[in-house]
Amino acid sequence: MRLPRLAVAVATVCALAAGLAGCSAGPGPSAESSPAIAPFQIDSDFPDPGALVVGDRVYAYATNTPAVNVQVATSDDMKTWTLSDEDAMPQLPPWALPGKMWAPGPAELPDGRFALYFTASDAASRHQCIGVAFSDRPEGPFTSTADKPLVCPADEGGAIDASVTADADGQRYLVWKNDGNCCGLDTWIHAQPLSADGASLTGEPTRLIKQTQSWEGHLVEAPIIVRHDDEYVLLYSANDYGDSSYATGAATAKSLLGPYTKAKTPLLSTAGSHGRYLGPGGEDLVTFRGKDWLLFHSWDEAFAYRGMHAVPVTWRDGLPEPSS
Repeated sequence: MRLPRLAVAVATVCALAAGLAGCSAGPGPSAESSPAIAPFQIDSDFPDPGALVVGDRVYAYATNTPAVNVQVATSDDMKTWTLSDEDAMPQLPPWALPGKMWAPGPAELPDGRFALYFTASDAASRHQCIGVAFSDRPEGPFTSTADKPLVCPADEGGAIDASVTADADGQRYLVWKNDGNCCGLDTWIHAQPLSADGASLTGEPTRLIKQTQSWEGHLVEAPIIVRHDDEYVLLYSANDYGDSSYATGAATAKSLLGPYTKAKTPLLSTAGSHGRYLGPGGEDLVTFRGKDWLLFHSWDEAFAYRGMHAVPVTWRDGLPEPSS
């Protein structure tokens, strides 16, 4: 995940041109043959949504804006969303530099509190690293007084894009990506066991997947793992977040720690959606009122901001299939 771009000139030209041959921004829709882009449920810059269902309400958290560190929005029906004016995490911990708060991953803890795993720039290493903050309420404010990040492998480029999952026995894991593309290294999705209070890691990370397929480009990121039937489904984003080549992939395994088998093609992409979604990624999947929903961002048609979609899914051949 990366910060929002106010202008992506090359991508804009590629997305709007009828002929895309030779454009470096990756695959994009044809103006003559593609339908209009799908409407956003949050029609403003709200990238990298992480979601949490609490009772009859859904909370979505997103990457920073110039005004707030962590955005938060709520919905009672998955269709109409209210974007809060309040910052879900108004104060940064001592280790974090301002301006790069990415991809918050929420979790409800066994004691009734709430945790928010976030990416921020580490003042010591200057890498993006993962921290955790806590609140008694899902809307925050989330607070952290930690003097160092929770995950920060500087020799692997740092760490970003944290989410929380659990295995069949209830053991919770933090799922994250080493930010190797910052430094010419491989990008691996990792899973690492969490303590019950969510504040510390209790074991070593296990590498799950890295970039191996042509459509993934030079990275994989934004991982979440969900259980469906007797399998674990790993959803992730890949390629360049700043243009229409960004897409969402899937892999499955019998064990949370793998081995994972990747689907051969993206689950959701610009070309696969016939241009309804431009660079779809930064996904999360939640169950709300008995139905599974995929939340993700994509670009507006001018490539000026990334709005949020909330789309119901059906399961086919072990994978969630977003409705058109």
